[in-house]
Amino acid sequence: MANEKKNIKDKKPKFSPYWIYGIIITIFLGTSLFSNSGFQEGKETNPTQFFQFVEDGDVDKVEIVNKRVAKVYLTKDAVSKEIHKNSKPTTLIPTATRLPNYKFEFGELEIFQKELNDIIKENNLDLEPIYITEENFLGDFLLGILPFVLLIGVWIFIMRRMSGGAGGGAGGQIFNIGKSKAKLFDQNTEVKTTFKDVAGLEGAKEEVQEIVDFLKFPEKYTTLGGKIPKGALLVGPPGTGKTLLARAVAGEAKVPFFSLSGSDFVEMFVGVGASRVRDLFKQAKEKSPSIIFIDEIDAIGRARGKNAMSGSNDERENTLNQLLTEMDGFGTNANVIVLAATNRADILDKALMRAGRFDRQIFVDLPDVRERKEIFEVHLRPLKKAKDLDTDFLSKQTPGFSGADIANVCNEAALIAARNGKKEVDKQDFLDAVDRIIGGLEKKNKIITPSEKKAVAFHEAGHATVSWMLEHAAPLVKVTIVPRGRSLGAAWYLPEERLIVRPEQMLDEMCAALGGRAAEQVIFNKISTGALSDLEKVTKQARAMVTIYGLSDKIGNLTYYDSSGQNEFGFNKPYSEQTAELIDREISDIIEKQYERAVKLLEDNKDKLTELAEVLLEKEVIFKDNLEKIFGKRAFEKEEREILDK
Repeated sequence: MANEKKNIKDKKPKFSPYWIYGIIITIFLGTSLFSNSGFQEGKETNPTQFFQFVEDGDVDKVEIVNKRVAKVYLTKDAVSKEIHKNSKPTTLIPTATRLPNYKFEFGELEIFQKELNDIIKENNLDLEPIYITEENFLGDFLLGILPFVLLIGVWIFIMRRMSGGAGGGAGGQIFNIGKSKAKLFDQNTEVKTTFKDVAGLEGAKEEVQEIVDFLKFPEKYTTLGGKIPKGALLVGPPGTGKTLLARAVAGEAKVPFFSLSGSDFVEMFVGVGASRVRDLFKQAKEKSPSIIFIDEIDAIGRARGKNAMSGSNDERENTLNQLLTEMDGFGTNANVIVLAATNRADILDKALMRAGRFDRQIFVDLPDVRERKEIFEVHLRPLKKAKDLDTDFLSKQTPGFSGADIANVCNEAALIAARNGKKEVDKQDFLDAVDRIIGGLEKKNKIITPSEKKAVAFHEAGHATVSWMLEHAAPLVKVTIVPRGRSLGAAWYLPEERLIVRPEQMLDEMCAALGGRAAEQVIFNKISTGALSDLEKVTKQARAMVTIYGLSDKIGNLTYYDSSGQNEFGFNKPYSEQTAELIDREISDIIEKQYERAVKLLEDNKDKLTELAEVLLEKEVIFKDNLEKIFGKRAFEKEEREILDK
């Protein structure tokens, strides 16, 4: 019954402001249609016919209204004439006054008067015009305020569009512009996401579950003197599941859950952001215990005082100040927990990050191989997959992938299988999907000359050869010279997921990356622009070794990395010009040494490099087995198997 009453209530027509607009327009139309006429009508004529009526003696009275309109009243005898049979006045409402038979407008009053007087004298008529001035106070008033009404109407229309569109609702009204835009999830709004749908993230789930548990069973903690955390900040790279975790909290907590984005506070009007923060916390306190979730909080939470262009009255800073006060101010109420998510925790204001506001920082990092397997199992549920599909293999083939990337891989694999007319998604579809996401779409119809194709083949064979010879280089998976995306060729490796990286490991990776250009130098004695992405990669690695990780003997155990991000856009370098020159020389030396090392390795194995490039030219795609036939078993096979078996 309650639901039926609610449905009946929802079906009742809502009041629309357009009714008011319609009434105003009707008043204006009525005023313009019926002004100066008292709802009366007279047959239209013209001055020539009127003068003829005067000469014939048919006119009993003439009224000149406002010096521009003439109202003609006929004699009783004239009304019965055939020519005047249609001149009987009509009216929309009963009236006791006599109504005119004819009316018309004339031009200049003096000319009209002179001609009328001449006719009266010539025919010796007893007819004297009566001059009347009629005023329409309501019409004049409405016409006077019409420009102001139009201006106000246009202003309200623009404000409605800018504050939420013309779709109605609280957000679309100009008077509700300071109201919160948070979407409320409560017992009437079912959220189906639970912690079971969140694969991996075991540490993050444990901390968030504790918050949910406190809201459900507060006495479990309060009896020991514990207090509920006021806020938890979810920090991690994009696509790792921060918003998904918050959605699971909404589904598990069974308390009012307010969800909105940090940009929802931002508005072009001064004071609107702070007003929306106040209104949000007011609603949350009224429904406490409750949870507020602010996604992408860095939109309003950036460190204050860093924008010199905005001056002292920065609307974003005012919004942040109000948020700080609401979270932990003088009159703060309990039982409202604030969850927030960001991937830029380093730029947030220190006052926002302190204990008492965001008591906990929950790091949601990229999943490891075990967590990727769990995530694959979640996203594989709706797919019609092959029975022999190995999720362990898929999780090992996707290092560095986030949860969103894995969801994209599963979707792309299903699309590829459907495109090929398959009835189930198999292993090859997933490998193609990974290739598609990493390297881009294959461009088999791309025009490439034989000499360019040969250069690309030796370039990719150089990468494969050098990586095969180095201990710490990533194990090879696949090499292709089929153009993909913006590249003319590509090599896929399976990097080891390390928690710490040693200098020799970074140097081996740099040497393998320079193997392509080194192969061009060894075979053709020429180099090309095809090594751009390789050079970009090794330059960043070498700069990181020198300026961030302190792995250079000449620079020493120094780092110029600022984890707070405060000097990210600074104009001054944190070191002198002499140090800058030393850093540049050291970076150049590291790269050139690894390039010379790659050249020597390829010169020592030039025959095998040429053989591998010819196989690549013939097949266009080669795998690990092809390298084993040419080079034999890899010397570091044991270590490689340990990586794959983890």
